[in-house]
This record gives sequence, structure tokens and C-alpha cells, in this order.
Amino acid sequence: MILTTATQQVELAKTKYQLEPGCQHPLGATPNSEGVNFAIFSEHATSVELLLFENHDDLEPAQIIQLDPRINKTFHFWHVYVRGLKSCTYYAYRVSGSQDIQAGHRFNENKVLLDPYAKGNTNTLWNRVDAIGTKDNIATSMRSVVVDISDYDWEGDRPLNRPMSETIVYELHVAGFTKSPSSGCQHCGTFSGIVEKIPYLKELGITAVELMPIFDFDEKNIFREVDGKPLRDYWGYNPHSYFAPEGSYCTSPEIGSQIREFRDLVKALHKAGIEVILDVVFNHTDEGNHDGPTINFKGLDNSIYYHLVPFNKYYYMDYSGCGNTVNCNHPMVEKLIVDCLEFWVKEMHVDGFRFDEGSILARGQDGVPLIHPPVIWHIETSEILADTKIIAEAWDAAGLYQIGYFPGYRWAEWNGRYRDDIRRFVKGDSGLAGSAAWRIAGSADLYQASGHLPINSVNFITCHDGFTLSDLVSYNDKHNEANGEGNRDGINDNLSWNCGVEGETEDREIDALRRRQIKNFAAILLLSQGVPMIVAGDEVRRTQQGNNNAYCQDSEISWFDWSLVEKNADIFRFFKLAIEFRKCYCQSALRRSQFFSGDVNERGLADMSWHGTKLFNPGWYDPHSRVLALTLGGFEGEADIHIMFNMYWDALEFETPLIQGRNWYKVIDTAEPSPMDIMEPGKEILVSGNVCPVKERSVVVLVSK
Repeated sequence: MILTTATQQVELAKTKYQLEPGCQHPLGATPNSEGVNFAIFSEHATSVELLLFENHDDLEPAQIIQLDPRINKTFHFWHVYVRGLKSCTYYAYRVSGSQDIQAGHRFNENKVLLDPYAKGNTNTLWNRVDAIGTKDNIATSMRSVVVDISDYDWEGDRPLNRPMSETIVYELHVAGFTKSPSSGCQHCGTFSGIVEKIPYLKELGITAVELMPIFDFDEKNIFREVDGKPLRDYWGYNPHSYFAPEGSYCTSPEIGSQIREFRDLVKALHKAGIEVILDVVFNHTDEGNHDGPTINFKGLDNSIYYHLVPFNKYYYMDYSGCGNTVNCNHPMVEKLIVDCLEFWVKEMHVDGFRFDEGSILARGQDGVPLIHPPVIWHIETSEILADTKIIAEAWDAAGLYQIGYFPGYRWAEWNGRYRDDIRRFVKGDSGLAGSAAWRIAGSADLYQASGHLPINSVNFITCHDGFTLSDLVSYNDKHNEANGEGNRDGINDNLSWNCGVEGETEDREIDALRRRQIKNFAAILLLSQGVPMIVAGDEVRRTQQGNNNAYCQDSEISWFDWSLVEKNADIFRFFKLAIEFRKCYCQSALRRSQFFSGDVNERGLADMSWHGTKLFNPGWYDPHSRVLALTLGGFEGEADIHIMFNMYWDALEFETPLIQGRNWYKVIDTAEPSPMDIMEPGKEILVSGNVCPVKERSVVVLVSK
């Protein structure tokens, strides 16, 4: 029933609620002591219904509130205030409008829609197939939940604001980190499970965890089985609700537990001095292409939220490679994105964000890359986000590649060039000395001309997408048969080398070489200028058995095997001490905020000098070179550092520079067995003479004392 007065009365399910016009802001469901304000945006809708449910598994709504556009609409915002309604109420929307699909409109009054601003959802009845097509899905729909986010004791917690130059990132999957029974956790596969493993993270020494997507997503969006077992969307890169934490990562099904348990995780990590960075996916949603389900955005205003094919808007532009592309620079979508980020900082205390396929944020509403994309600059200039780390994956699936020139000033970037050049250098490709030097020195060739700094480069050898570090040195080819796609998925060119045998081996020499190569990668990563990123498990040789695209593997293939911590204690020790070395030695040498300038210290050493086996003869352009050396001069009493990289297959002798009043001491030699591969502070080994032998395929690091 539609009433024309400012105060409406509805009586359903034995409850009377007084309805008032409500406010268009804030968007979402906002409870207070008197009731709940509901507000959504839809430019092209002609009718909106608010559905209220008493229980999460109700097949029908207890009440239906028809919003009157004369009372409950301001411009394109639909709103109503329900006096007397409490938090913990389940709700959803039905929205009507044009069904001219060729014009991009997909309104369907039969589809039950989630609130894009909801802080929680329930999927008890959810059936994805029923959300596809035009039939009514009221009995199998997801519902949003009114959540009161004000009731939480932060105990004085605040974001840590650690400088980028001091940051060491650790990428992990919330469930996979502790889901294996080997974790020994009480709450395996949850936010709480990570809390139980904080002592491990502190011992390793990382300063920030980068959580793979934790926005609410549908794990059942894959319709394949392998060996009779259904596959799941394990990674979570298909979100449908940007403000709601994923419910499966919680220990309790209680309403609001997602918010509380995530906050508990953030608070606990902050107490341990560890920052929280979220991997966010604004480039596409879980609604897929024209054959996908209607969950929220399609039914609210499809032509606003998505890039559509200009000459036939029945179809979606797929710059993301995932079926659809979010229209990030439409003003209302821009608002949604910035509101979301500010919510996670202000209300959830996160320290930063990594933007999946971030270059899509640079595309205008016509899909053409913009010089000054509004959403990117809005994020950069937001007062609430001013101290927040923002990291872009500076490319998309349609070929837009912006490494080194991503818009904005303080955006850091996943440096894909670093990954590729260092992989090739360490596996022994010839002629990579010059490229490796650029990467190790902070990639000035990519960043300096655009006014960026070494801290704009997030350096990584591996990430969630691709081989693990152990697999990188154990497989030449991908082995993705378990994904059920005939091994067609995943990239083919991994720049990997199996050291002589494909996969697992009992050959001790090959295993020793693989361990050495892992340590070579770790040493280079943690000795490079920029921000290092490690993937959870690389420090203990976690393997995916050659699967380089484990997006659908909620299984032992992806889970962190905690028995490896003891089995590969030498690798863990190497990572731990290499991290400690980076933290403790020479801020002016290893953790620079500016590029090297050629300054000379009191011992006559430049801030950076390059060599080969001969001093000051780096051989950068030698097509056969597989070696590199550099000296980092310390200032204001700091130690000097001399690093030698021999990726050749024979041992070589490297000249070492003379230093006035000091001697060289060996800290790292990846060719040596543990514990001689990396020395604890105070146990460095004196090196005499001006020549240092470096074994084949190894890294040696000296410090001056």
C-alpha cells in the first residue's frame, strides 16, 4: 500500500512500524536508538520495495514496504526510515524499471537484491542458478542484515602508519593460512585462526599482512567437479558486497560476528606491531556477464555500475577478464568505492589496500584510459585515507599496463618487471645484469621520470597468482589438472627452472640446489630498494605441486602445511634473519625513500657503486654476463654493505673494495649449509684480502666493521 502522507503506517507480522521519509545519506542501512534508515541509489528505477524478514531462512518477507517516489525519493536516492525497527533485521530490495536490455537496463521485479552498502549478509537459502534468468528467486535469495557497528571497544587502537620504507608485506589467504589440521589452531580457517598464529608472524619479522579478498563472495560460483568433488571459488576475487566481511571466515554465525571478529583480528595484529592491508576488487563483481546472476548491481541500475558494449548494451565490456567491468569513474560508483575504503579505515582500522587490476580504475566511462581518473585522485586526496597505504596492480586483463606511470603520486605498485627480471637473472639467463641492477636499485628507470620513488615499487618474486617459490625452482611447466580445465588455465611462461628434475625428487644434489635458489631469491628480494612482499609459506617451501592457478583449490593444494616449519627450518631461519638484517642494517643503504644520488661517505664509498667480478666493471651490457656486484656506502656511522651475485654455473672470484679503518665481514653465503648460510648478528665472519670467492649460483653479502 502506498500512502501519500509523510508518516505511513504498515502492519504485518503482528508488528506496527511507523514509516517516515528518511534521508538519502548515508547510503545503506543505518540503525540508531529509534529505528533504521534505509537508502539506496538508482537513477533509472521506477519502483522500489524494501523487504523485511524475521529470520534468515524465511521463504517470504514478513513485511513489504513500498517506497513512494513522492515521499521516499530525493533525486535518484530512494530512502525510508522505519521507526521501531532494530538492528539484526534481515532485509533486501526489489527494484522495477525498464527491461530494455539492449539499452543496458536489467530491472526485474522478480529478483531479490542485496544492499550494496550492507555490513553483513546471509546466504542460508542461496541458490545461484535461481538468480540467473527472469524467474522469481525470493525463496532462494541472499539477504542483507542491519548491523550496528557502533558497539565495539577498540581499546585505543589506531592504524599504525608505518613508513613504506620500513614495510615488509606478507600476502596470505585468511582461510588457507590455518585451515590445515597441521595448524593446530582452535579456529582453523578463520580471522581468529590468524590471531592464534601472531607469534609466528612476529618471529618471522614481517610488518604487514596483505589479506587476500575478505569482502563477501559466493564460493559456489564454479560449477565443476574433479574426481567427484565440487570446486569452490577459494581466492574470493568475485565480490558482491564491498562493506561486508566474508562470513565463512568467522567462528560464529551470529549477526554482526563478521564485523566483530575482523575487528578483533585487526586489533590483535596492531598490538603485535603488524599492519593490515586488504586486497580489494573493484574492477569486477560476482554478477558476471550477460549470462550471470542478478545479485545487486545489475538489478539496481545495470547501466550505471558496469561498462557495457556501446553498440549493444546487452553485453558487457570485459576489461577484467572476469565477465564484467565496474564503471569505476561514474560519479556514483566512484562514491561507492571511496565510501567503502573510508569505511574500512575509519570503522575497521585497516592500514592499506592493494587494488586488484588497479588499472581499471584509470578507465573512463567509455573505457578509454584517463590522464587524471577521478576515482584515483579521490582516493589519493581523501583526508580519511591520507595516511593509508595504497598499492595498485597496475595492469588489467585487456592490455592496459601502467607500471611506472600509474596515475597519482603516492600510489605504490606491484612491480611485475621486478618479478620477471629477477626470476630470469636467478635462473641463469644471460645478459640480465643490467636489468637486475635496475630492479635491485629501486627501478629508477620505471619510476624516477614520473616523480615516483623507490617506495612506490612493491617488489615480489611470487604472489598468490602463479607458482609458489618452492615450485618456481621445482617445475618448468604448470600442472593445473586438478582445476578441471584440462591444464589450459594459468600462464604458460613462468620463468621457472626445475634444477634438473620436474617436481619432487629424492636427489640430494638437486634438492640442495633448489634450497640455494630459494635463498638466492630471498636474499635479493630483501636486499633490494623498495617494499618487499613475501607470500605466506614461501619461507617454509610451501608447494602447490606445480599448480600455478589455485583459485579453485580449497584443499591441501592451497593450504599452509605447518609441518613444513620444522621440516624446512633452515629456509625459515634464512628468511627470518634476512628480514632482521634488512631491518637492522643501514637504513641509508637498504631502506631508502629516495633514489641513489652518488653521495660519498667519509671512507670514500659512494652511496651505490656497481661492479662485476672486477671493481667498477659491472658488465651491464655484456650479453653473456650472469654476475653482478654492488657496494652500498653507509653514512653517519652505519655499516657499508658489499653484495656479490654469481648466477653462473661455476665458482668465481670477486674483487672487494678497500675501506679505510674497517674490515669486511661475511653475513650471507647462500652456498653454505645452515647455519653458515646467514650469520646471526655479532657472529659475522672476517674476510681477509681483496678477493672473495663466490660459489656457483649463490649470493654473498659482506658488511664493514
